Amino acid sequence: MSLSEKKLIEKYIENNFFGKLLGMHFNVVSDGVVDYFLTISKNHLATPHAAHGGAISSLIDGALGAAGLSCVYKENKVVSTIEYKSNFLAPALLNDQLVAKAKVEQKGNRILIISCDVFCINRENKLIAKALGTFNAYDASKAGY
Repeated sequence: MSLSEKKLIEKYIENNFFGKLLGMHFNVVSDGVVDYFLTISKNHLATPHAAHGGAISSLIDGALGAAGLSCVYKENKVVSTIEYKSNFLAPALLNDQLVAKAKVEQKGNRILIISCDVFCINRENKLIAKALGTFNAYDASKAGY
């Protein structure tokens, strides 16, 4: 990874204030594959025990986008969400440690199709949600990088 390529991902992490607000972080497993993490805190709850769907949706969108970014950053591109569909299969509970595993399934010149599964690490990798998204890849300068 060249210095300029590495800096694009670092700059994304540095400027992802929403992800920081929610307490999310990610690891690039390989180009087009990421693990994105979130531990459910009191601030994520919609009921006394269960997380708001918006917190899980934010984790999914972040994971899908980071997977896309990790696939196109060598071209000095970033990605933006066009759409995604998610299915919530089980509630995420207070103190659950979630990992969203996202993978680029198809990459075109501009359009990427990315999948994501969300698991609860501390509950025997219980499947919490599944998602599939479409993302647009474009020159990083248009996003201010």
